[in-house]
Amino acid sequence: MKRGIVVAAQPEAAEAGALMLMAGGNAFDAGIACALTQGVVDPLMTGLGGVGSAVVHVPARGLLENLNFLGAAPAGAREDMWADRIRGETGDGFGFVVEGRVNALGHQAVMVPGNLAGYHTIHSEHGKLPWATVCEPAIAFAREGWIVRPHVHAYATQDEAAQGRVPNAEILGYTEAGRALYLGADGQMRRPGSTIRNPDLAATLEIIAADGADALYRGVLGERLAADMAAHGGLVTTDDLAAFEVTRQPALTGSYRGHRIATNRPGGSGVQLLQTLATLDHFDLPALGHGSAEHIRVVAEAIARAYGDKRAHVGDPRFVTVPLDDLLDPARIAAYAAAIGAGERARLDRLPAVGEVRGTTQVCALDTDGNALSMTHTLGAPSGVIVPGSGFLLNGCMGIFDPRPGRATSIAPGKGYTSSMSPAIVFDAAGGTRLVIGAPGGTYIPQAIAQAISNVLAFDMTVLEAVSAPRVAVTRSETIDVSNRVPRFVSRALEAMGYAVQRSFASYAFAGVHGIEVTAGGVRGAADPGRDGMALAV
Repeated sequence: MKRGIVVAAQPEAAEAGALMLMAGGNAFDAGIACALTQGVVDPLMTGLGGVGSAVVHVPARGLLENLNFLGAAPAGAREDMWADRIRGETGDGFGFVVEGRVNALGHQAVMVPGNLAGYHTIHSEHGKLPWATVCEPAIAFAREGWIVRPHVHAYATQDEAAQGRVPNAEILGYTEAGRALYLGADGQMRRPGSTIRNPDLAATLEIIAADGADALYRGVLGERLAADMAAHGGLVTTDDLAAFEVTRQPALTGSYRGHRIATNRPGGSGVQLLQTLATLDHFDLPALGHGSAEHIRVVAEAIARAYGDKRAHVGDPRFVTVPLDDLLDPARIAAYAAAIGAGERARLDRLPAVGEVRGTTQVCALDTDGNALSMTHTLGAPSGVIVPGSGFLLNGCMGIFDPRPGRATSIAPGKGYTSSMSPAIVFDAAGGTRLVIGAPGGTYIPQAIAQAISNVLAFDMTVLEAVSAPRVAVTRSETIDVSNRVPRFVSRALEAMGYAVQRSFASYAFAGVHGIEVTAGGVRGAADPGRDGMALAV
């Protein structure tokens, strides 16, 4: 590695980041070029209309910071706006289902997007190259076209209706622009190998290249968005856009096996990641054997307790008091570990399940000066809305708010999205960067990242081995979801312990972890095999 390394869930995005490093840019130029390109070539996952969270490390300045750009509910939103229309909760706990699907599809599902504000803030404060240069790869892919990849097609065509969700073809086809861009004559996503060109998005990105984030939050793009909202019953206004701000704080930190873990603060789920790892630190996992029934039981119970705490207590800290000190109190963690050691099973407070929704992506970047970026960004579940002439989907993040008043994640005007995103940077005992890591995957994100970090630090796996190893997940009480590469003799042993076991059809299930590791032997990256991505060092 002469300049740096980028890992992303899309090869085009990794290429965009590598081009910035080759042009003399740093990890932040690379990461933001990558992110902008991801919005072009993975349109159901992220984009200018989405929200995100990042952990930034600038060793020369002693900076270790979390920037959250998790959007905001419009000022016209009300806590009880859908309280009488609740049907249930998504299967993986990543959102709620209401009658008419107005919180998931269409203009009312849209909250103020945060991604562009986040990208521009990170670049303006830490990048080296001109902003317009960083926008160039995304503009080129939008104008010249990109090839529909296997994961894009598989995600767009998977059977959502059978799970009670809005089918992705319906999301993509909600507007005339979406139908023209993404759907074939059969009304389904264009086939793998098809080339998609998006001249409207290229033109939008050219405006952004010239005017920066103000083009959306205080300029012509925002005016067009607000006008489309007003014409179709949406709530986002120009005042909402102008009021949006990126929030920033020192990264939230914890420890695992003598390493310091830096991650995001609420409304991200970094606290869930830290709780899970702190609980696992009470166990000699290598002695249990990776992938054994007892190893899976311990991991699942640690996940369940942290997930339950997140659901009960974590929300936008401007609106709810998140008791971080209590959640990370060593006494609380020790009590959780003792209960797990005694064989006690955690319970989760859930509404009836009605399918699941998730669509997110990840970029990790590291350069030879030690600058590091882990950023997760998403559309939540896209609303299907494409403002005429804009070329990009808007988020459907209003569907993630709890329609029940009085909860940590209930709706409130100006309130940010509470996300499962938990980008992280891991430091060794000497303070050097050990891992830059993160994942897309809805509720599964902090669960999967915790397992990957444990795989590296407890089981001495390489980062590629760690992100490729079979994972498990917990979203329901006393139930363990397992990937299809967990042997049935192991799942039968879990059932004998009293757990229900849900087997995924996917070989690489439960999020898509991407990471960079630094070892005495050098730097290497790994993209989750369940996605289409790659690591690219230059």
